[in-house]
Amino acid sequence: MHKDGLDEYKAGINIAGRNINNLRHAEDTTLMAESEEELKDLLMRVKEESAKAALLLNVKKTKIMANSNLSSWQIDGEDVEEVTDFIFLGSKISSDGDCSHEIKRRLLLGRKAMASFDKLIKTKNQRYYTISKGPHSKNYGIPSSNIQM
Repeated sequence: MHKDGLDEYKAGINIAGRNINNLRHAEDTTLMAESEEELKDLLMRVKEESAKAALLLNVKKTKIMANSNLSSWQIDGEDVEEVTDFIFLGSKISSDGDCSHEIKRRLLLGRKAMASFDKLIKTKNQRYYTISKGPHSKNYGIPSSNIQM
């Protein structure tokens, strides 16, 4: 994909003086443009360059999102699904820019992680001993009341 000139292509979004028109992770590519026409041109460029490498664009998996109304999109006679949000690298991206759902999700994940510590720490007065083996020591979570000396 680097050889197709996407990085030098003028369509995209200007962020901190850099033109960003695609984000890639594994086999997924997210294309970005400031106008619907630029996005269509960018998508067709990717489709054409992919075909040169014997790769096909799966239209059924292709989605489009915009922060304004879009005309209906078709690729090779198939409609492209319009979405209002999608997950990118584990984070929810929404067309309205609302990130409250993502903040709540991350807070719940943090609470869940903290709740799991309650299982490890039963009481603050209970003592635990560390057993040392070689250069690394490990806490096996053995309460002092269970160790016979």
